Amino acid sequence: MPSNEQRRAAAKRKLERQLARRAEQEKKRKRLTIAGSVLGVVVVAAAAAGVYFLTKGGDEDSTAAESSSTVPTTQFVNTPLDLPGPPPPAAKPATVDCSYPADTEPAAKPVTPPATTTVATDGPEVKVSIDSTQGPIGLSLNSAQAPCTVNSLVSLAEQGYFDQTSCHRIVASPGFGILQCGDPTATSGGGPGYSFDNEYPTDLFAPDDPALSQPVNYQRGVIAMANAGTSPEGKGTNGSQFFLVFGDTELAPNYTIFGTIDEAGLATLDKVAGAGVKNGAKDGPPAMPISFNTVTVG
Repeated sequence: MPSNEQRRAAAKRKLERQLARRAEQEKKRKRLTIAGSVLGVVVVAAAAAGVYFLTKGGDEDSTAAESSSTVPTTQFVNTPLDLPGPPPPAAKPATVDCSYPADTEPAAKPVTPPATTTVATDGPEVKVSIDSTQGPIGLSLNSAQAPCTVNSLVSLAEQGYFDQTSCHRIVASPGFGILQCGDPTATSGGGPGYSFDNEYPTDLFAPDDPALSQPVNYQRGVIAMANAGTSPEGKGTNGSQFFLVFGDTELAPNYTIFGTIDEAGLATLDKVAGAGVKNGAKDGPPAMPISFNTVTVG
């Protein structure tokens, strides 16, 4: 017969084993809980990251100068023209009518407004050659995507509007690279004496679509119109100013994309961008001045 002392010792050992098992089980439970929580956080973070990169917006890196035609200087990096939601642009009819209402300000150079009816959308891309003081810049303009914009730019080029004009603004920083041109006064305030509405990609969205305030990707090598601000303020304020994108840049889809720049043109832009902004600023006149000697269609 075990003595009372032996029974007490055995009971104590049994209790100690039970307490040890419970402690180990509690440790395992806590480890599983923590692992589950971490996994949940990772899953939530991954989902949030996916939504963020599809629809992210951001603050401007610097304040753009107030003018009749500006592009905000935001800081984003992403992939090209990844529109967050809208379908691809629907095919336009073979011809469209455009509207170019007169501005209150006169044209910076004498010019006649372009034709407004039966503007073709189904022809080949329009080739434009720019002879600049820093090298050649070749453009391909997309009439199917932005017929009224291309119609205006071709008309202005054929009238010599862009000849002997300077590119007055450059932004050359990580995630944002544009050279802004098309103002004969080189003040950011000059225009052709008329204005017109945005086209692609703005026309893919309803006017009240929240996506109009979200950034889309303006890839290195595209050409887009500058205007007086974001929708609805900038909707009908396109004129003659445009920006040549030499670095992937994200902007709200309120700036009409109407063509692309060739490799020789990008090399010219890279040279100008490499010199930076005058006086070391983030946004302003290029430190290496660049002017258009001639702009020729065809």
